[in-house]
Amino acid sequence: MTSTAPPPIPRAAGSFPFIGHALKMRDNLGFIDSLRETREPLVEIVLQPGTRTVVVQDPALIHQMLKALAPTLDKGRLYDKLGQLLGDSVVTATGRTHVRKRRQVQPAFAHTEISRYVDIMRAEVTATVAGWEPGRALDVREAMVGLSLDMLAKTVFSGSLDDAVFRRLRSDLSVVMNDVGVRMMLPDWAERLPLPFNRRFDRARAGVRATINTAVDELQASGHDTGDMLSMLLRAVDEETGEPLTGDQICSEILTLAVAGTETTASVLSWTLYELARHPGIEARVLAELDEVLGGRPVAFDDVTRLPYLNRVITETLRLHHPGWLVTRRTTEETRLGEWTLPAGTELAYCQHALHRDPERFPDPLTFDPDRWNDAAQELPPGAFLPFGEGKHKCMGDRFALTEMVTALATMLRSVRLELAEGQVIRQVARLTVRPRALRMTVRPRNRPEPGSASSACLFDGGPSTALGR
Repeated sequence: MTSTAPPPIPRAAGSFPFIGHALKMRDNLGFIDSLRETREPLVEIVLQPGTRTVVVQDPALIHQMLKALAPTLDKGRLYDKLGQLLGDSVVTATGRTHVRKRRQVQPAFAHTEISRYVDIMRAEVTATVAGWEPGRALDVREAMVGLSLDMLAKTVFSGSLDDAVFRRLRSDLSVVMNDVGVRMMLPDWAERLPLPFNRRFDRARAGVRATINTAVDELQASGHDTGDMLSMLLRAVDEETGEPLTGDQICSEILTLAVAGTETTASVLSWTLYELARHPGIEARVLAELDEVLGGRPVAFDDVTRLPYLNRVITETLRLHHPGWLVTRRTTEETRLGEWTLPAGTELAYCQHALHRDPERFPDPLTFDPDRWNDAAQELPPGAFLPFGEGKHKCMGDRFALTEMVTALATMLRSVRLELAEGQVIRQVARLTVRPRALRMTVRPRNRPEPGSASSACLFDGGPSTALGR
């Protein structure tokens, strides 16, 4: 018998000598989305001369890449670049190093730890909403970035920093988070240019590291356990050496966690508020569920699994507006992917944003429909829906992120309503994540309903000390 050779991997249109698809990448999300129209399982693109990047579009091949082939792949150029910018961490590490780092950091995201964070989380949401002026336009994405930063920073440093130091850390983290996406796409030589953009990023990154290192030194000297994530990382031990993490190691983990976790949470919250404003019927169902489950009390940790419709709303947002537009891997040896044999050094990538809008798996894919997740028996093929990735590199902060999102939405929606201007069209832009461009909404207070009415879930909950939860 003779075997049939697999078809050649097609190259995407629009490539030019020396610059590859650089011109196409000016609209990076539109370009990656357009590859789906080829209906090819694999498509080659050129992001930089001399480097072959293969975009994997077939769910079965994505599943194979993330699961069966994981031991033979490292994380690729984008993660290399993230490591250069933020330091070696569990997000950027591969192989045995990744496994070791994951075991060190994983306890911070255990169920019991997340349940301890919820008071801090809800206090930050409540304080943020209290600062919104009724009738004024709100830059929703910037507000969600600030809220996500506050929630994360307070859970990491809740007992370790005074207010002045915390405000400086938050300011520096905000600069790093907003600029790291652009820095990741720059060639290495461009980072060394004495541009204001580069100086601002480098200064903020150095400030974050200095603050965290000082906090580590002071906490180690005191011997106190402040009950925050920083204390937990200080207790972590390298399983190979038996030594605790160094200040630089802790700093890299926190920096990467702040950038990777805060940016994605802010984007998903922004898109959810946008879709609820566009679909008042869906928003009403969320409010009715909150009223039925919570009554007049604040949301608590155990409520996260008791709010199925709100969870479906978040799931549908993660489908239609997934923040991930390019996830990379790289072959470290000759690798068989489906019918194709790829040489060592091949860059692989997949796009969750495009994958989740495939009409073959998601009918009417551009419609926001939380009820598409109603049928528990609905079976998607492996690799078709990856809200938090898959395999050994699956996001270990998924429960933490869902707790943040459920809590934030349950607290915000019961006190304020955010309105879109009539005819307002929000465009998406891909930087570090797929985020809304210029999402401005008007803040309206919820009307206090009659006791027992269906809309009584709109009541404002608690003061700055009340807690949010899962």
